[in-house]
Amino acid sequence: MTDAESSGSAPSGLGRLLFGGTLVYMSIDGFRNNDKRVEIAKSRGVPMPELLVPLATGLLLVCSLLLVFWVWPVLAAGGILAFFVSTTPSIHAFWKDEGGERANQQIHFSKNIALIGASIVFLIEALRNR
Repeated sequence: MTDAESSGSAPSGLGRLLFGGTLVYMSIDGFRNNDKRVEIAKSRGVPMPELLVPLATGLLLVCSLLLVFWVWPVLAAGGILAFFVSTTPSIHAFWKDEGGERANQQIHFSKNIALIGASIVFLIEALRNR
């Protein structure tokens, strides 16, 4: 336990591990499936997907690790928030789809909205404890 955690200024270590650890796993999976994700981004009209997809995945990985360890937490939570705010409406634009794909993308969009909410909570806590 770090000094920040023992003084009560850092959010729950378990919460950070569950949230950030899941995002670390998602990032690693993103790198493993980069070509597929680039193709998805291309199909959704994302500009320069060959550059932006791995860049965004790297941002998520680094910021998730920083959040887990509560190092530079404002940067960490802000970076995670930026990732989800920028990718959610472009990649999971369910309103452009029909049928089963629309339902699938709506689920992913909704999940990401919840992740945006959690990122905001971590960002507020990080700002509050500066």
